[in-house]
Amino acid sequence: MSHLIEKKIYYHDTDCGGVVYYANYLKHLEEARSEFCAEKGIDLGKLSEKGTLFVVARVEVDYKSPARYQDVISIYTSVEKVRNSSLKFIQEIKKNELTLVKAVTTWVCVANDFRPKIIPEQTKKIFLS
Repeated sequence: MSHLIEKKIYYHDTDCGGVVYYANYLKHLEEARSEFCAEKGIDLGKLSEKGTLFVVARVEVDYKSPARYQDVISIYTSVEKVRNSSLKFIQEIKKNELTLVKAVTTWVCVANDFRPKIIPEQTKKIFLS
């Protein structure tokens, strides 16, 4: 099941052509992943304080259609795969029924020294639920 957030596009999201600047979609995708975690009860700040961080290792983005100033977009987020020290998110940004962006993001679980570590079992269970 996908998690959903909706966002309004502001002027600062757009380029001189009045469409969302391509790199700004990464911010929207990150916000959606953060909200996904928060809604599932995964407190990324508390995990960080305990020495468990999640970092973006890879992002694949397919841009299908532009969003424009004042559009309201829907961002769908789900976890496709959880491994020992990484997980893969599938995300889609839509305006109404039109797909604007499809993305696949891989997070790696790391310690404070940024070396990979095993995802804590309780956190892993939440991601899998």
